[in-house]
Amino acid sequence: MASDMSHPYPAFWSPRVAGLEPYVPGEQPRIANLVKLNTNEHPSPPSPRVIAAIAEAARDGLQRYPDPESTSLREAIARRHGLQPAQVFVGNGSDEVLSHAFLAFFQRGEPLLFPDVTYSFYRVWTQLHGIEAEAVPVDEALRIEIDALARRAERGCAGVVIANPNAPTGQGLPLDAIEQLLRACPMRVVLVDEAYVDFGASSAAALVEAHPNLLVVQTLSKSRALAGLRVGFALGQPPLIEALARIKNSFNSYPLDRLAQAGAQAAIEDDEWFSAQCRAVIDTREGLALQLEDLGFEVLPSQANFVFARHPQRDAATLAAALRERAVLVRHFRQPRIDQWLRISIGTRAQCGVLVEALQAILEG
Repeated sequence: MASDMSHPYPAFWSPRVAGLEPYVPGEQPRIANLVKLNTNEHPSPPSPRVIAAIAEAARDGLQRYPDPESTSLREAIARRHGLQPAQVFVGNGSDEVLSHAFLAFFQRGEPLLFPDVTYSFYRVWTQLHGIEAEAVPVDEALRIEIDALARRAERGCAGVVIANPNAPTGQGLPLDAIEQLLRACPMRVVLVDEAYVDFGASSAAALVEAHPNLLVVQTLSKSRALAGLRVGFALGQPPLIEALARIKNSFNSYPLDRLAQAGAQAAIEDDEWFSAQCRAVIDTREGLALQLEDLGFEVLPSQANFVFARHPQRDAATLAAALRERAVLVRHFRQPRIDQWLRISIGTRAQCGVLVEALQAILEG
């Protein structure tokens, strides 16, 4: 029998699949001599200790399943943050950890709160998991309105999610602002997504012991230069971690393979490489921001490994297209309030120099 394609969705899809608006990841094109500044990847390779640990793990044991609890890795993360292993959960990238958290904590028949300008995957997960969502506007300077979020949370919600520093703006929040949110909804989880925290912001990991409703999520993709390895983790008091483990073990008991566990542990334990590379990215970011301002751009203050910039006389989409023609990739979001901004990842000094030269040529042309 021929399929009936007159349905509003393909015949084999469930209605929820048909209604999804999936997240669109940053482009990964194959362009010769590409300067790739669109997906916030680290400009340097990971620590040599990571490569050595992965090679050693590959020599023996791949015929066996990995440790389903990632015990050694969780112990290393706990040591790093002054916590106990029971306060650490790991997953296949922070996106998986975040998705598990949405499912574990926010299906409550009340709206989940997050800023209207933030990581766009949050809204996708609310659709996927059937969670009501409410976006609280950021201010005119694109800063998260903590007072507005707290007032709305006090009236009842499923929880609060913020990125700190925020994406795609790069602007960070002090810890007292996080504590204000935690106090506003003490019986709901406040999730702080810290993908970029190591580039200048303050981690809420320091607040975990004092706040049972705090969940902090981090990734090794950015500051540890391991976007290709896919490792993320959450920090929280044991009841929150147990909830995530229950979701994980009802979905995929082995989310991290042996190579990922070994490489991630080596990355966490190499403080010298980590500190030096974070300083290098921060220094390059500050220099790039000054150069963009010299070209007439408005650049938001950033505590991430990217800058968010706009030119008052030039359309952002046109600039992004012109850069792409010169094999320079940046990220443009066709979203309300930020469609005239460009998110520019911090590359090497040489890559940032190519970007600035290209922008200068475009603006002069």
